[in-house]
Amino acid sequence: MKKTKEKSDKAQKVIDRMGQKLNRQMAGSLLACVHCGMCTESCHYVLANPDDPTYAPAYKADRIRKIFKRHFDWTGRVLPKWVGAASVNTDEDLEELKDIVFGKCTNCRRCTINCPMGVDYATFNRMARGLLVSVGVMPEGVAVVSKDQWETGNQMGVLKEDYLDTLEWMEEELQEELDDPNIKIPVDVPDCEVVYSINPREVKYDPRSIADAAKIFHMAGEKWTMPSEGWDMTNFGLFSGDDDLGGSVAGRLFESVEELNGKKLVISECGHGFRSTRCEGPNWAKTDVPFEMESSVNTMLRYIKEGRIKVDKSKNPEPVTFHDSCNNARSCGLFEEPRELLSLVCENFQEMYPNRAENYCCTGGGGAMSMSEYTPRRLKSGVVKANQLKETGADYVVTSCHNCVDGLTDVIRHYELDMKVTQLVNLVANAIVIDEKPAVPAEAPAEPEVLEEVPVAVGAEGEELPLAGRRILVADDEPDQLDFISMVLEDNGAEILTAETGDEVLEVARREKPDVLTLDLHMPGRDVGEVFELIREDPELQDLKVCIITGKPELRKLIYDRSVRPPEGYVDKPVDEKRLLLNVRKVLEVVHQDA
Repeated sequence: MKKTKEKSDKAQKVIDRMGQKLNRQMAGSLLACVHCGMCTESCHYVLANPDDPTYAPAYKADRIRKIFKRHFDWTGRVLPKWVGAASVNTDEDLEELKDIVFGKCTNCRRCTINCPMGVDYATFNRMARGLLVSVGVMPEGVAVVSKDQWETGNQMGVLKEDYLDTLEWMEEELQEELDDPNIKIPVDVPDCEVVYSINPREVKYDPRSIADAAKIFHMAGEKWTMPSEGWDMTNFGLFSGDDDLGGSVAGRLFESVEELNGKKLVISECGHGFRSTRCEGPNWAKTDVPFEMESSVNTMLRYIKEGRIKVDKSKNPEPVTFHDSCNNARSCGLFEEPRELLSLVCENFQEMYPNRAENYCCTGGGGAMSMSEYTPRRLKSGVVKANQLKETGADYVVTSCHNCVDGLTDVIRHYELDMKVTQLVNLVANAIVIDEKPAVPAEAPAEPEVLEEVPVAVGAEGEELPLAGRRILVADDEPDQLDFISMVLEDNGAEILTAETGDEVLEVARREKPDVLTLDLHMPGRDVGEVFELIREDPELQDLKVCIITGKPELRKLIYDRSVRPPEGYVDKPVDEKRLLLNVRKVLEVVHQDA
Protein backbone atom coordinates (compact mmCIF):
# COMPACT_ATOMS: atom_id res chain seq x y z
CA MET A 1 0.00 0.00 0.00
CA LYS A 2 1.43 3.39 -1.04
CA LYS A 3 2.05 5.68 1.88
CA THR A 4 0.49 9.16 1.61
CA LYS A 5 2.87 12.07 2.18
CA GLU A 6 2.21 13.90 5.42
CA LYS A 7 1.54 17.58 4.83
CA SER A 8 3.57 20.26 6.56
CA ASP A 9 1.64 22.91 8.50
CA LYS A 10 2.62 25.57 5.96
CA ALA A 11 1.47 23.46 3.01
CA GLN A 12 -1.91 22.82 4.63
CA LYS A 13 -2.36 26.52 5.39
CA VAL A 14 -1.60 27.38 1.74
CA ILE A 15 -4.30 24.95 0.56
CA ASP A 16 -6.85 26.20 3.09
CA ARG A 17 -6.17 29.84 2.18
CA MET A 18 -6.48 29.11 -1.55
CA GLY A 19 -10.08 28.10 -0.93
CA GLN A 20 -10.72 31.48 0.69
CA LYS A 21 -9.06 33.47 -2.11
CA LEU A 22 -10.62 31.81 -5.16
CA ASN A 23 -13.18 33.86 -7.06
CA ARG A 24 -14.99 33.48 -10.36
CA GLN A 25 -12.27 35.22 -12.38
CA MET A 26 -9.51 33.04 -10.96
CA ALA A 27 -11.49 29.81 -11.24
CA GLY A 28 -12.35 30.64 -14.85
CA SER A 29 -8.70 31.24 -15.72
CA LEU A 30 -7.59 28.11 -13.90
CA LEU A 31 -10.08 25.99 -15.86
CA ALA A 32 -9.95 27.66 -19.28
CA CYS A 33 -6.42 26.88 -20.48
CA VAL A 34 -6.37 24.56 -23.54
CA HIS A 35 -2.54 24.45 -23.75
CA CYS A 36 -2.49 25.93 -27.26
CA GLY A 37 0.90 27.60 -26.68
CA MET A 38 -0.20 31.05 -27.85
CA CYS A 39 1.16 32.55 -24.64
CA THR A 40 4.65 31.11 -25.03
CA GLU A 41 6.08 33.60 -27.52
CA SER A 42 4.56 36.52 -25.61
CA CYS A 43 6.80 36.05 -22.55
CA HIS A 44 10.18 37.79 -22.49
CA TYR A 45 11.52 35.08 -20.17
CA VAL A 46 10.77 32.45 -22.82
CA LEU A 47 12.24 34.54 -25.64
CA ALA A 48 15.48 34.98 -23.70
CA ASN A 49 15.58 31.33 -22.51
CA PRO A 50 14.15 29.34 -25.46
CA ASP A 51 15.62 26.01 -24.31
CA ASP A 52 14.02 26.09 -20.85
CA PRO A 53 10.33 25.07 -20.95
CA THR A 54 9.83 25.98 -17.28
CA TYR A 55 9.54 29.66 -18.29
CA ALA A 56 6.46 29.05 -20.49
CA PRO A 57 3.37 30.73 -18.99
CA ALA A 58 1.28 27.56 -19.45
CA TYR A 59 3.90 25.49 -17.59
CA LYS A 60 4.09 28.02 -14.75
CA ALA A 61 0.31 28.22 -14.56
CA ASP A 62 0.05 24.43 -14.34
CA ARG A 63 2.15 24.48 -11.15
CA ILE A 64 -0.70 26.45 -9.55
CA ARG A 65 -3.50 24.78 -11.52
CA LYS A 66 -2.61 21.28 -10.28
CA ILE A 67 -3.25 22.38 -6.67
CA PHE A 68 -6.58 23.92 -7.64
CA LYS A 69 -7.64 20.78 -9.48
CA ARG A 70 -6.61 18.44 -6.66
CA HIS A 71 -8.51 20.28 -3.95
CA PHE A 72 -11.20 22.47 -5.51
CA ASP A 73 -12.29 20.92 -8.85
CA TRP A 74 -14.31 17.69 -8.88
CA THR A 75 -12.34 16.21 -11.78
CA GLY A 76 -9.13 16.39 -9.78
CA ARG A 77 -10.69 14.83 -6.74
CA VAL A 78 -12.11 11.91 -8.76
CA LEU A 79 -9.43 11.43 -11.43
CA PRO A 80 -6.32 13.28 -10.18
CA LYS A 81 -3.79 11.58 -12.46
CA TRP A 82 -6.03 11.92 -15.51
CA VAL A 83 -6.27 15.71 -15.19
CA GLY A 84 -2.79 16.33 -13.80
CA ALA A 85 -3.93 17.23 -10.30
CA ALA A 86 -1.43 17.19 -7.44
CA SER A 87 -0.95 18.77 -4.06
CA VAL A 88 1.82 20.54 -2.19
CA ASN A 89 2.98 18.52 0.78
CA THR A 90 6.32 19.77 2.05
CA ASP A 91 8.09 23.03 2.69
CA GLU A 92 10.38 22.10 -0.22
CA ASP A 93 7.30 22.04 -2.48
CA LEU A 94 6.50 25.58 -1.35
CA GLU A 95 10.07 26.73 -2.07
CA GLU A 96 9.77 25.32 -5.59
CA LEU A 97 6.50 27.18 -6.06
CA LYS A 98 8.15 30.37 -4.76
CA ASP A 99 10.83 30.14 -7.44
CA ILE A 100 8.12 29.96 -10.11
CA VAL A 101 5.67 32.64 -8.97
CA PHE A 102 8.28 35.19 -7.79
CA GLY A 103 11.39 34.33 -9.81
CA LYS A 104 10.07 33.48 -13.27
CA CYS A 105 7.31 36.04 -13.81
CA THR A 106 6.96 39.81 -13.43
CA ASN A 107 3.15 39.67 -13.64
CA CYS A 108 3.33 41.87 -16.75
CA ARG A 109 0.13 40.29 -18.23
CA ARG A 110 1.46 40.20 -21.79
CA CYS A 111 0.57 36.50 -21.96
CA THR A 112 -2.99 37.39 -20.92
CA ILE A 113 -3.68 39.66 -23.88
CA ASN A 114 -2.35 36.98 -26.24
CA CYS A 115 -4.46 34.17 -24.78
CA PRO A 116 -7.48 33.26 -26.99
CA MET A 117 -9.24 31.88 -23.91
CA GLY A 118 -8.66 34.99 -21.80
CA VAL A 119 -6.63 33.19 -19.15
CA ASP A 120 -5.27 35.87 -16.79
CA TYR A 121 -2.20 34.11 -15.48
CA ALA A 122 -0.90 37.20 -13.66
CA THR A 123 -4.03 37.36 -11.51
CA PHE A 124 -3.77 33.87 -10.09
CA ASN A 125 0.03 34.08 -9.99
CA ARG A 126 -0.43 37.06 -7.65
CA MET A 127 -2.86 34.96 -5.62
CA ALA A 128 -0.22 32.23 -5.32
CA ARG A 129 2.32 34.81 -4.15
CA GLY A 130 -0.11 35.92 -1.46
CA LEU A 131 -0.65 32.32 -0.31
CA LEU A 132 3.10 31.85 0.14
CA VAL A 133 3.57 35.23 1.83
CA SER A 134 0.86 34.30 4.35
CA VAL A 135 3.06 31.43 5.60
CA GLY A 136 6.33 33.38 5.42
CA VAL A 137 7.65 31.87 2.17
CA MET A 138 8.95 34.74 0.03
CA PRO A 139 12.19 36.32 -1.24
CA GLU A 140 14.04 38.28 1.45
CA GLY A 141 13.60 41.56 -0.43
CA VAL A 142 9.82 41.14 -0.48
CA ALA A 143 9.83 40.59 3.29
CA VAL A 144 12.03 43.66 3.90
CA VAL A 145 10.02 46.04 1.70
CA SER A 146 6.70 44.78 3.07
CA LYS A 147 7.96 45.29 6.63
CA ASP A 148 9.03 48.86 5.80
CA GLN A 149 5.64 49.67 4.33
CA TRP A 150 3.76 48.14 7.27
CA GLU A 151 5.88 49.92 9.88
CA THR A 152 6.75 53.31 8.35
CA GLY A 153 3.91 53.78 5.88
CA ASN A 154 6.15 53.77 2.82
CA GLN A 155 8.05 51.02 1.06
CA MET A 156 11.52 52.55 1.43
CA GLY A 157 11.35 53.30 5.14
CA VAL A 158 11.67 57.07 4.63
CA LEU A 159 11.27 58.89 7.95
CA LYS A 160 8.87 61.81 8.19
CA GLU A 161 11.64 64.29 8.99
CA ASP A 162 13.65 63.14 5.95
CA TYR A 163 10.57 63.47 3.72
CA LEU A 164 9.80 67.00 4.96
CA ASP A 165 13.47 68.01 4.76
CA THR A 166 13.59 66.89 1.13
CA LEU A 167 10.50 68.94 0.29
CA GLU A 168 12.08 71.98 1.94
CA TRP A 169 15.33 71.40 0.07
CA MET A 170 13.54 71.16 -3.29
CA GLU A 171 11.53 74.26 -2.47
CA GLU A 172 14.76 76.20 -1.90
CA GLU A 173 16.29 74.89 -5.13
CA LEU A 174 13.19 75.86 -7.09
CA GLN A 175 13.11 79.33 -5.58
CA GLU A 176 16.73 79.78 -6.60
CA GLU A 177 16.23 78.31 -10.10
CA LEU A 178 13.31 80.61 -10.92
CA ASP A 179 14.50 83.55 -8.81
CA ASP A 180 11.13 83.60 -7.09
CA PRO A 181 10.91 83.43 -3.26
CA ASN A 182 7.12 82.93 -3.47
CA ILE A 183 7.35 79.45 -4.91
CA LYS A 184 6.14 76.97 -2.33
CA ILE A 185 5.89 73.20 -1.95
CA PRO A 186 2.88 73.35 0.36
CA VAL A 187 2.35 70.69 3.02
CA ASP A 188 -0.96 69.85 4.76
CA VAL A 189 -2.86 72.81 3.27
CA PRO A 190 -6.61 72.03 3.55
CA ASP A 191 -9.30 72.49 0.88
CA CYS A 192 -6.95 72.32 -2.11
CA GLU A 193 -7.96 71.33 -5.62
CA VAL A 194 -5.08 68.84 -5.81
CA VAL A 195 -3.40 66.58 -3.26
CA TYR A 196 -0.18 65.25 -4.80
CA SER A 197 1.13 61.81 -3.82
CA ILE A 198 4.53 60.41 -4.78
CA ASN A 199 6.74 57.34 -4.88
CA PRO A 200 9.24 57.18 -1.96
CA ARG A 201 11.97 56.62 -4.56
CA GLU A 202 11.55 60.30 -5.40
CA VAL A 203 12.50 61.29 -1.86
CA LYS A 204 15.34 58.80 -1.59
CA TYR A 205 16.93 58.88 -5.05
CA ASP A 206 15.22 61.37 -7.38
CA PRO A 207 14.10 64.50 -5.50
CA ARG A 208 14.39 66.58 -8.67
CA SER A 209 11.15 64.99 -9.92
CA ILE A 210 9.38 66.55 -6.91
CA ALA A 211 10.78 69.97 -7.78
CA ASP A 212 9.77 69.54 -11.42
CA ALA A 213 6.20 68.68 -10.41
CA ALA A 214 6.13 71.67 -8.05
CA LYS A 215 7.31 73.91 -10.89
CA ILE A 216 4.47 72.67 -13.10
CA PHE A 217 1.82 73.15 -10.40
CA HIS A 218 3.17 76.63 -9.65
CA MET A 219 3.23 77.74 -13.27
CA ALA A 220 -0.32 76.40 -13.74
CA GLY A 221 -1.50 78.50 -10.78
CA GLU A 222 -2.81 75.36 -9.10
CA LYS A 223 -3.96 75.32 -5.48
CA TRP A 224 -2.24 72.13 -4.37
CA THR A 225 -0.62 70.44 -1.41
CA MET A 226 1.30 67.38 -0.31
CA PRO A 227 0.37 65.44 2.85
CA SER A 228 2.87 65.05 5.68
CA GLU A 229 1.47 61.59 6.50
CA GLY A 230 0.15 58.89 4.20
CA TRP A 231 1.87 60.32 1.11
CA ASP A 232 3.14 57.07 -0.47
CA MET A 233 1.01 56.07 -3.46
CA THR A 234 3.03 52.91 -4.16
CA ASN A 235 1.71 49.67 -2.75
CA PHE A 236 3.82 46.55 -2.36
CA GLY A 237 0.65 44.58 -1.69
CA LEU A 238 0.20 44.45 -5.47
CA PHE A 239 3.53 42.66 -5.85
CA SER A 240 3.41 40.43 -2.77
CA GLY A 241 -0.20 39.35 -3.20
CA ASP A 242 -0.96 40.55 0.33
CA ASP A 243 -4.41 42.14 0.16
CA ASP A 244 -4.22 43.16 3.83
CA LEU A 245 -1.09 45.20 3.17
CA GLY A 246 -2.66 46.58 -0.01
CA GLY A 247 -5.75 47.73 1.88
CA SER A 248 -3.75 49.29 4.72
CA VAL A 249 -1.47 51.30 2.42
CA ALA A 250 -4.26 52.49 0.14
CA GLY A 251 -6.44 53.33 3.14
CA ARG A 252 -3.75 55.57 4.63
CA LEU A 253 -3.48 57.57 1.41
CA PHE A 254 -7.26 57.89 1.05
CA GLU A 255 -7.54 59.07 4.68
CA SER A 256 -4.87 61.73 4.09
CA VAL A 257 -6.78 63.18 1.16
CA GLU A 258 -10.07 63.16 3.08
CA GLU A 259 -8.52 64.78 6.16
CA LEU A 260 -7.21 67.60 3.95
CA ASN A 261 -10.59 67.82 2.17
CA GLY A 262 -8.78 67.55 -1.18
CA LYS A 263 -10.87 67.61 -4.36
CA LYS A 264 -8.58 65.42 -6.46
CA LEU A 265 -5.72 62.98 -5.81
CA VAL A 266 -2.99 63.31 -8.43
CA ILE A 267 -0.67 60.31 -8.56
CA SER A 268 2.91 60.89 -9.70
CA GLU A 269 4.42 58.81 -12.49
CA CYS A 270 4.40 55.21 -11.25
CA GLY A 271 2.68 52.34 -13.03
CA HIS A 272 2.00 50.07 -10.09
CA GLY A 273 1.26 53.06 -7.86
CA PHE A 274 -1.42 54.28 -10.26
CA ARG A 275 -2.93 50.83 -10.64
CA SER A 276 -2.86 49.91 -6.96
CA THR A 277 -4.23 53.30 -5.85
CA ARG A 278 -6.86 54.07 -8.46
CA CYS A 279 -7.88 50.64 -9.71
CA GLU A 280 -7.26 48.16 -6.87
CA GLY A 281 -6.97 50.26 -3.69
CA PRO A 282 -10.69 50.87 -3.02
CA ASN A 283 -11.36 47.11 -3.23
CA TRP A 284 -8.46 46.20 -0.94
CA ALA A 285 -9.36 48.96 1.55
CA LYS A 286 -13.07 48.08 1.25
CA THR A 287 -14.05 51.73 0.98
CA ASP A 288 -15.77 54.18 -1.33
CA VAL A 289 -13.47 57.02 -2.41
CA PRO A 290 -15.24 60.42 -2.40
CA PHE A 291 -12.74 62.26 -4.59
CA GLU A 292 -11.30 62.03 -8.11
CA MET A 293 -8.04 60.24 -8.82
CA GLU A 294 -5.84 60.67 -11.88
CA SER A 295 -2.30 60.14 -13.13
CA SER A 296 -0.06 63.20 -13.25
CA VAL A 297 0.29 62.43 -16.98
CA ASN A 298 -3.35 63.44 -17.45
CA THR A 299 -2.85 66.46 -15.19
CA MET A 300 0.10 67.80 -17.19
CA LEU A 301 -1.65 67.20 -20.50
CA ARG A 302 -4.74 69.05 -19.29
CA TYR A 303 -2.69 72.06 -18.13
CA ILE A 304 -1.17 72.41 -21.60
CA LYS A 305 -4.50 71.97 -23.42
CA GLU A 306 -6.20 74.51 -21.15
CA GLY A 307 -3.36 77.00 -21.69
CA ARG A 308 -2.44 77.03 -18.00
CA ILE A 309 1.18 76.32 -18.89
CA LYS A 310 3.03 77.13 -22.10
CA VAL A 311 5.66 74.78 -23.49
CA ASP A 312 8.35 74.95 -26.14
CA LYS A 313 9.24 71.56 -27.61
CA SER A 314 12.52 72.92 -29.01
CA LYS A 315 13.85 72.79 -25.44
CA ASN A 316 13.83 68.99 -25.74
CA PRO A 317 15.48 68.41 -29.16
CA GLU A 318 17.05 64.97 -28.48
CA PRO A 319 15.51 61.83 -30.04
CA VAL A 320 13.26 60.14 -27.48
CA THR A 321 11.25 56.92 -27.43
CA PHE A 322 8.54 55.80 -25.03
CA HIS A 323 8.30 52.68 -22.88
CA ASP A 324 4.77 51.66 -21.87
CA SER A 325 4.66 50.58 -18.24
CA CYS A 326 2.87 47.23 -17.93
CA ASN A 327 0.59 48.46 -15.15
CA ASN A 328 -0.20 51.82 -16.77
CA ALA A 329 -0.77 50.39 -20.23
CA ARG A 330 -1.95 46.77 -20.19
CA SER A 331 -3.71 46.97 -16.84
CA CYS A 332 -5.06 50.55 -16.88
CA GLY A 333 -5.30 51.54 -20.57
CA LEU A 334 -3.01 54.59 -20.35
CA PHE A 335 -1.77 54.41 -23.95
CA GLU A 336 -2.40 57.64 -25.86
CA GLU A 337 -2.12 60.35 -23.19
CA PRO A 338 1.66 60.01 -22.67
CA ARG A 339 2.22 60.01 -26.44
CA GLU A 340 0.11 63.12 -26.90
CA LEU A 341 2.08 64.81 -24.12
CA LEU A 342 5.41 63.77 -25.66
CA SER A 343 4.39 65.21 -29.01
CA LEU A 344 3.77 68.56 -27.30
CA VAL A 345 7.05 68.79 -25.35
CA CYS A 346 9.61 66.94 -27.54
CA GLU A 347 10.82 67.68 -31.07
CA ASN A 348 11.83 64.15 -32.00
CA PHE A 349 9.59 61.37 -30.62
CA GLN A 350 9.82 57.94 -32.22
CA GLU A 351 8.00 54.73 -31.28
CA MET A 352 9.64 51.52 -30.16
CA TYR A 353 8.13 48.30 -31.48
CA PRO A 354 6.10 46.54 -30.31
CA ASN A 355 4.35 49.16 -28.21
CA ARG A 356 1.24 49.93 -26.17
CA ALA A 357 -0.42 46.69 -24.99
CA GLU A 358 2.21 44.58 -26.78
CA ASN A 359 5.24 46.30 -25.24
CA TYR A 360 7.72 44.14 -23.32
CA CYS A 361 8.29 44.49 -19.57
CA CYS A 362 11.21 46.62 -18.35
CA THR A 363 12.33 43.44 -16.45
CA GLY A 364 11.75 45.16 -13.10
CA GLY A 365 7.99 44.67 -12.76
CA GLY A 366 6.17 42.63 -10.15
CA GLY A 367 8.62 43.73 -7.44
CA ALA A 368 11.54 42.05 -9.24
CA MET A 369 13.88 44.91 -8.35
CA SER A 370 13.66 43.90 -4.68
CA MET A 371 14.48 40.21 -5.31
CA SER A 372 18.27 40.22 -5.60
CA GLU A 373 18.53 36.42 -5.78
CA TYR A 374 16.87 36.54 -9.19
CA THR A 375 18.94 39.43 -10.62
CA PRO A 376 21.08 37.30 -13.01
CA ARG A 377 17.93 35.66 -14.38
CA ARG A 378 16.20 39.04 -14.70
CA LEU A 379 19.09 40.67 -16.55
CA LYS A 380 19.54 37.72 -18.90
CA SER A 381 15.85 37.99 -19.82
CA GLY A 382 16.39 41.73 -20.29
CA VAL A 383 18.06 41.10 -23.66
CA VAL A 384 14.59 41.32 -25.22
CA LYS A 385 14.08 44.84 -23.87
CA ALA A 386 17.69 45.80 -24.68
CA ASN A 387 17.21 44.89 -28.35
CA GLN A 388 13.93 46.78 -28.41
CA LEU A 389 15.61 49.91 -27.03
CA LYS A 390 18.65 49.67 -29.28
CA GLU A 391 16.55 49.48 -32.45
CA THR A 392 14.96 52.87 -31.75
CA GLY A 393 18.27 54.74 -32.02
CA ALA A 394 16.94 57.22 -29.45
CA ASP A 395 19.08 59.11 -26.95
CA TYR A 396 16.44 58.90 -24.23
CA VAL A 397 13.79 56.36 -23.26
CA VAL A 398 10.86 58.02 -21.50
CA THR A 399 8.65 56.15 -19.07
CA SER A 400 5.83 57.09 -16.70
CA CYS A 401 6.94 54.69 -13.98
CA HIS A 402 9.69 54.92 -11.36
CA ASN A 403 9.93 51.13 -11.22
CA CYS A 404 10.58 51.12 -14.97
CA VAL A 405 13.23 53.83 -14.50
CA ASP A 406 15.22 51.41 -12.35
CA GLY A 407 14.50 48.37 -14.53
CA LEU A 408 15.44 50.14 -17.75
CA THR A 409 18.54 51.69 -16.18
CA ASP A 410 19.72 48.22 -15.17
CA VAL A 411 19.16 46.87 -18.70
CA ILE A 412 20.90 49.86 -20.32
CA ARG A 413 23.90 49.49 -18.02
CA HIS A 414 24.10 45.68 -18.34
CA TYR A 415 23.93 45.72 -22.16
CA GLU A 416 26.03 48.91 -22.47
CA LEU A 417 23.50 50.90 -24.46
CA ASP A 418 24.18 54.56 -25.24
CA MET A 419 20.89 55.79 -23.81
CA LYS A 420 19.47 57.49 -20.73
CA VAL A 421 16.14 57.19 -18.91
CA THR A 422 13.87 60.10 -18.06
CA GLN A 423 10.22 60.79 -17.23
CA LEU A 424 7.51 63.00 -18.60
CA VAL A 425 7.54 65.31 -15.58
CA ASN A 426 11.21 66.13 -16.29
CA LEU A 427 10.54 66.87 -19.97
CA VAL A 428 7.45 68.97 -19.28
CA ALA A 429 9.24 71.01 -16.62
CA ASN A 430 12.17 71.58 -18.97
CA ALA A 431 9.87 72.66 -21.82
CA ILE A 432 7.91 75.22 -19.79
CA VAL A 433 8.02 78.78 -21.12
CA ILE A 434 8.18 81.30 -18.30
CA ASP A 435 6.77 84.63 -19.47
CA GLU A 436 5.95 86.07 -16.09
CA LYS A 437 5.46 84.92 -12.55
CA PRO A 438 1.93 83.60 -12.05
CA ALA A 439 -0.26 84.59 -9.16
CA VAL A 440 0.10 82.22 -6.24
CA PRO A 441 -3.29 81.07 -4.88
CA ALA A 442 -1.97 80.48 -1.36
CA GLU A 443 -0.56 83.15 0.91
CA ALA A 444 3.02 84.10 0.17
CA PRO A 445 5.33 82.22 2.55
CA ALA A 446 7.89 83.80 4.79
CA GLU A 447 11.43 84.11 3.51
CA PRO A 448 13.24 80.74 3.70
CA GLU A 449 15.81 80.37 6.43
CA VAL A 450 19.33 80.97 5.14
CA LEU A 451 21.61 78.19 6.29
CA GLU A 452 24.88 79.84 5.38
CA GLU A 453 25.63 82.78 3.13
CA VAL A 454 28.90 82.46 1.28
CA PRO A 455 30.09 84.87 -1.42
CA VAL A 456 30.51 83.06 -4.70
CA ALA A 457 34.07 83.14 -5.99
CA VAL A 458 34.61 84.14 -9.62
CA GLY A 459 37.13 82.55 -11.99
CA ALA A 460 39.49 84.21 -14.47
CA GLU A 461 36.81 84.12 -17.17
CA GLY A 462 34.19 85.63 -14.87
CA GLU A 463 32.41 82.33 -14.21
CA GLU A 464 30.94 81.51 -10.78
CA LEU A 465 32.85 78.98 -8.66
CA PRO A 466 30.32 77.92 -5.97
CA LEU A 467 32.68 75.30 -4.52
CA ALA A 468 35.72 77.55 -4.24
CA GLY A 469 37.79 76.79 -1.15
CA ARG A 470 36.20 73.37 -0.65
CA ARG A 471 38.28 70.16 -0.56
CA ILE A 472 36.40 67.15 -1.91
CA LEU A 473 37.56 63.53 -1.83
CA VAL A 474 36.17 61.63 -4.85
CA ALA A 475 36.17 57.85 -4.29
CA ASP A 476 35.40 55.60 -7.28
CA ASP A 477 37.16 52.65 -8.90
CA GLU A 478 35.85 53.40 -12.42
CA PRO A 479 38.40 55.73 -14.13
CA ASP A 480 35.76 57.40 -16.33
CA GLN A 481 33.49 58.14 -13.37
CA LEU A 482 36.40 59.32 -11.25
CA ASP A 483 37.54 61.71 -13.99
CA PHE A 484 34.03 62.99 -14.73
CA ILE A 485 33.03 63.67 -11.12
CA SER A 486 36.41 65.26 -10.38
CA MET A 487 36.18 67.47 -13.48
CA VAL A 488 32.65 68.72 -12.65
CA LEU A 489 33.57 69.60 -9.06
CA GLU A 490 36.95 71.06 -10.02
CA ASP A 491 35.36 73.24 -12.71
CA ASN A 492 33.19 74.70 -9.95
CA GLY A 493 36.16 75.66 -7.80
CA ALA A 494 36.74 72.60 -5.59
CA GLU A 495 40.15 71.17 -4.75
CA ILE A 496 40.00 67.47 -5.65
CA LEU A 497 41.48 64.46 -3.86
CA THR A 498 40.92 60.93 -5.18
CA ALA A 499 40.76 57.34 -3.94
CA GLU A 500 40.02 54.10 -5.77
CA THR A 501 39.71 51.57 -2.90
CA GLY A 502 38.10 51.50 0.53
CA ASP A 503 41.49 51.51 2.24
CA GLU A 504 42.61 54.56 0.23
CA VAL A 505 39.45 56.40 1.28
CA LEU A 506 40.32 56.00 4.96
CA GLU A 507 43.96 56.87 4.39
CA VAL A 508 43.31 60.05 2.37
CA ALA A 509 40.39 61.18 4.57
CA ARG A 510 42.45 60.90 7.76
CA ARG A 511 45.49 62.60 6.21
CA GLU A 512 43.83 65.40 4.25
CA LYS A 513 40.63 66.12 6.25
CA PRO A 514 38.41 67.00 3.22
CA ASP A 515 35.08 68.84 3.54
CA VAL A 516 33.09 66.29 1.54
CA LEU A 517 33.53 62.67 0.48
CA THR A 518 31.69 61.40 -2.62
CA LEU A 519 31.65 57.65 -1.99
CA ASP A 520 30.98 54.92 -4.55
CA LEU A 521 29.42 51.84 -2.92
CA HIS A 522 31.12 49.27 -5.13
CA MET A 523 34.91 49.38 -4.86
CA PRO A 524 37.68 46.83 -4.33
CA GLY A 525 39.46 46.36 -1.03
CA ARG A 526 37.81 46.89 2.32
CA ASP A 527 33.97 46.73 2.40
CA VAL A 528 32.59 50.20 1.68
CA GLY A 529 29.90 49.87 4.34
CA GLU A 530 32.62 49.18 6.90
CA VAL A 531 34.62 52.15 5.61
CA PHE A 532 31.59 54.42 6.02
CA GLU A 533 31.02 53.19 9.58
CA LEU A 534 34.69 53.71 10.49
CA ILE A 535 34.50 57.28 9.17
CA ARG A 536 31.42 58.00 11.26
CA GLU A 537 33.06 56.55 14.41
CA ASP A 538 36.37 58.39 13.96
CA PRO A 539 36.41 61.56 16.15
CA GLU A 540 38.84 63.22 13.73
CA LEU A 541 36.39 62.76 10.83
CA GLN A 542 33.15 63.69 12.59
CA ASP A 543 32.77 66.83 10.46
CA LEU A 544 33.30 64.99 7.15
CA LYS A 545 30.12 65.06 5.09
CA VAL A 546 29.38 62.10 2.84
CA CYS A 547 27.50 61.99 -0.47
CA ILE A 548 26.84 58.43 -1.66
CA ILE A 549 27.16 57.81 -5.42
CA THR A 550 26.08 54.43 -6.77
CA GLY A 551 24.65 52.69 -9.79
CA LYS A 552 23.16 49.90 -7.65
CA PRO A 553 20.32 51.22 -5.45
CA GLU A 554 19.97 47.79 -3.85
CA LEU A 555 23.34 48.39 -2.14
CA ARG A 556 21.84 51.19 0.00
CA LYS A 557 21.43 48.63 2.80
CA LEU A 558 25.22 48.71 3.13
CA ILE A 559 24.89 52.25 4.43
CA TYR A 560 21.38 53.02 5.63
CA ASP A 561 20.94 49.91 7.78
CA ARG A 562 23.91 50.82 9.98
CA SER A 563 23.54 52.32 13.43
CA VAL A 564 25.68 55.37 12.63
CA ARG A 565 24.55 58.75 11.27
CA PRO A 566 23.30 58.37 7.66
CA PRO A 567 25.01 60.14 4.74
CA GLU A 568 24.16 63.75 4.00
CA GLY A 569 23.56 63.19 0.28
CA TYR A 570 22.84 60.56 -2.39
CA VAL A 571 23.28 60.57 -6.19
CA ASP A 572 22.40 57.77 -8.64
CA LYS A 573 24.60 56.67 -11.53
CA PRO A 574 24.76 57.53 -14.36
CA VAL A 575 25.80 60.83 -12.78
CA ASP A 576 24.21 63.95 -14.18
CA GLU A 577 26.40 67.09 -13.93
CA LYS A 578 23.64 69.39 -12.74
CA ARG A 579 22.31 66.93 -10.16
CA LEU A 580 25.78 66.16 -8.84
CA LEU A 581 26.55 69.82 -8.29
CA LEU A 582 23.13 70.45 -6.75
CA ASN A 583 23.55 67.59 -4.27
CA VAL A 584 27.11 68.48 -3.27
CA ARG A 585 26.10 72.08 -2.66
CA LYS A 586 23.16 70.89 -0.56
CA VAL A 587 25.51 68.70 1.46
CA LEU A 588 27.72 71.73 2.09
CA GLU A 589 24.66 73.88 2.85
CA VAL A 590 25.96 76.66 0.61
CA VAL A 591 23.48 79.34 -0.44
CA HIS A 592 24.45 82.09 -2.92
CA GLN A 593 24.27 85.68 -1.80
CA ASP A 594 22.09 87.79 -4.02
CA ALA A 595 24.16 89.87 -6.37
